[in-house]
Amino acid sequence: MSSEQIIFYILSFWFIATSLAMIFARNAAKAVLFLVLGFFSAASIWILLEAEFLAITLILVYVGAVMVLFLFVIKMLNIDKSTIRAKFAEYLPLGLIVALIIIAEMFLVLGSAQFGLEVMPSPARHGADYSNITVLAMQLYTTYVYPFELAAVILLIAIIAAITLVHKKEATHKKQNVSEQVNVRAKDRVRLVSIVSPTKEEK
Repeated sequence: MSSEQIIFYILSFWFIATSLAMIFARNAAKAVLFLVLGFFSAASIWILLEAEFLAITLILVYVGAVMVLFLFVIKMLNIDKSTIRAKFAEYLPLGLIVALIIIAEMFLVLGSAQFGLEVMPSPARHGADYSNITVLAMQLYTTYVYPFELAAVILLIAIIAAITLVHKKEATHKKQNVSEQVNVRAKDRVRLVSIVSPTKEEK
């Protein structure tokens, strides 16, 4: 067994271990940290496959931005732990069924019949002047340009939908009308009343 295979098995074991730790973590912040460790393991495996650009993108985008955002959102949400435990026990059977279906589909799609060494041998090693960014860009903007543009349109629709849901008008929300505030007049808002002080006889 070569050193590369040993490193691959170590990273794969660490990736599976951190994924399971993320699922069974009781603290949401710890679950996010375990997910970050899982991302680092996946990025290291991609480096073994000479996909340095994807590995750096995974670390910068997901670990550097998305996970920080998730952590802030989780800490800002005041989630009741008793409610989470009740919902977890309620949806546990359905979750196990969905997990088994996903695992079965992964075995059918990612099995040795489709991705074995006989069907897909190990990738050839490249020289120091090889750039996977150039190869990825050529494939992305030539062969897969239409799926790439379709994904961009879907993401744009998702952004518009999220903004629409956030700015949904509700009766409890108050909206500021700048034009009404500028055009307001004192006589429409202020009423001067002359109050006569009572005399001694009236007291």
